[in-house]
Amino acid sequence: MDVSGVSFLQKGTGKDLVFLHGYLSSKEAFAAQTAYFSRFYRVTAIDFLGQGKSPPLTEPYSVDDYAAWTEQVLSALNVENPHVIAHSFGCRVLIKMAKRGRQVFDKLVLTGPAGVVFPRGLGYRYKVGAYRFVRKIAPRFAEKNFGSTEYRTLSPVMKESYKKIVNEDLRATAACLANAVLIIEGERDEVTPMKEAQAYCDVMKNARLERIDGGHFAFAENPVAFNILVEEFLQNA
Repeated sequence: MDVSGVSFLQKGTGKDLVFLHGYLSSKEAFAAQTAYFSRFYRVTAIDFLGQGKSPPLTEPYSVDDYAAWTEQVLSALNVENPHVIAHSFGCRVLIKMAKRGRQVFDKLVLTGPAGVVFPRGLGYRYKVGAYRFVRKIAPRFAEKNFGSTEYRTLSPVMKESYKKIVNEDLRATAACLANAVLIIEGERDEVTPMKEAQAYCDVMKNARLERIDGGHFAFAENPVAFNILVEEFLQNA
């Protein structure tokens, strides 16, 4: 694979450590971590297609598509058996890759992990029904007024990709992983709240959950606490 158009950072020497960012974020979100851990590892951080400084999507990608693309990028960058630190959407990609054997991973760190879909109530179903009805008679109005603020800012291709991504519950996939897993959750995370991190921890065979102060980007808000937990986890056999 030609990675000339892919935006990535790679520095340091030693065992490979990969960073996978959250949705509509970028590798720069992990600045405090890549700077710190590149002293001990060969750090690789990439921008997913359609995000950060990498090229835009030309067709809608599912999580499986992102997993296959990421496998190709890491292979082209000669990354082997890495530890991985993933945030939010990056956790979805990581779980898919680890389960399907697309890339052999060592230890896994999940922070603000996305991919848990709890049963939705009547209010949610009403909103979906209203959106589908309005879309038939006034599609432009529906696109501008329904859905999250994040969704409404997306390009048409990214909107279709978003739909493929957000409704997939990955707990059954995560339950198949045998890797050692550390989940670090911000106490004030309202995007992927504590109950979602706990749900992952409950189904993974070899996982533990740690809490730190902060929101959805707790690793950036509270980097010292985050880095200490990760360092201890990665160094212990």
